[in-house]
Amino acid sequence: MPQPFRIFVGYDSKEPVAYHVLCHSLIKTSSVPFSVIPIALNNLAGIFRRERLNLQSTEFSFSRFLVPLLSEYVGWSLFMDCDMLVRHDIADLFILRDERYAAMVCKHDYVPKDTVKFLGQTQTQYAKKNWSSVILFNNSLCKKLTVDYVNSASGLELHQFKWLESDNQIGSLPLEWNWLVGEYPHNPLAKNVHFTRGGPYFKEYNDCDYGDEWFAMLKGTTFAA
Repeated sequence: MPQPFRIFVGYDSKEPVAYHVLCHSLIKTSSVPFSVIPIALNNLAGIFRRERLNLQSTEFSFSRFLVPLLSEYVGWSLFMDCDMLVRHDIADLFILRDERYAAMVCKHDYVPKDTVKFLGQTQTQYAKKNWSSVILFNNSLCKKLTVDYVNSASGLELHQFKWLESDNQIGSLPLEWNWLVGEYPHNPLAKNVHFTRGGPYFKEYNDCDYGDEWFAMLKGTTFAA
């Protein structure tokens, strides 16, 4: 029997509701079995040793790059930020796996509209911004991402995929799988929306695009007949 798809989701103690709603949206839309593994700092004791920097907007800014190691460098694994809502069958994303690439991402090309995002965090601008918020890792080709490397490499080295020999090892995924809310116009066909500027669970963003769908999914997570 084939193994369930492995989905690693960043967990931040300041927004646990985001993690749980994203997981529920995956359950509601998926046609195939999958496993969800949280990337949570308290689960990584002795593995992830970096001190948090002021520019890190989430607790999983760097720890996401441990996914290939946690997958024992075998098969494929998906990483997702927690501030997302899946609106389409995740099986269709895994179908896009291409063995030619070490990693596959949505290759955004934009400049953030704001200089500050949720909780007063600085909106850092750099090349390949938000490419690392959804990553399909071809784990066997990501062996440079060792414990020591992830703990010592700079943020730009990690998020700009400088751990690969060249950008030719980065495959493209349709932008609909990482649709940036507030940066891109409303798209009814978006398969996964990303509340990168701030999710509707923060009062300042309650009325953001797709917020009504997020609140409906939240209601579903607390439902019992």
